[in-house]
Amino acid sequence: LSALERQIFDFLGFQWAPILGNFLHIIVVILGLFGTIQYRPRYIMVYTVWTALWVTWNVFIICFYLEVGGLSKDTDLMTFNISVHRSWWREHGPGCVRRVLPPSAHGMMDDYTYVSVTGCIVDFQYLEVIHSAIQILLSLVGFVYACYVISISMEEEDTYMCDLQVCKHVFIQKLQII
Repeated sequence: LSALERQIFDFLGFQWAPILGNFLHIIVVILGLFGTIQYRPRYIMVYTVWTALWVTWNVFIICFYLEVGGLSKDTDLMTFNISVHRSWWREHGPGCVRRVLPPSAHGMMDDYTYVSVTGCIVDFQYLEVIHSAIQILLSLVGFVYACYVISISMEEEDTYMCDLQVCKHVFIQKLQII
């Protein structure tokens, strides 16, 4: 549900890179749930590998919005340089008052510099960081659970194989008696 909520707000901000990542994450989570319910450890292993990638992506998002290591939240990286859209939270965060300023003579009419945002309780970059931190925490819980389910399934598979070997041994003994 958290990824779906994030997907909605990324769609509102036209942020194509996070939209693509969220979509893949939702698909893999469904695959992992299916693997857990249908008892398919390989699907759960795919989920575990994806979770590591997902945590890495969210760490990148945190670094991007906190402008760590030369990254800048004012670039068009999240939109694949297709548009000048930014995070939806930039103009619509809690307590934000959005005001459109008249364009200067040198600017373009659709430039986002003409939007003034004041009074935000929490700046947009911190909201994005909070979203990513929540995704990381949920992913870590999912990773631990997936590892647990995989270990249980491997134990049961070993027990099943052992039962088959015992049955085979008993069957061979009965054949030798006959």
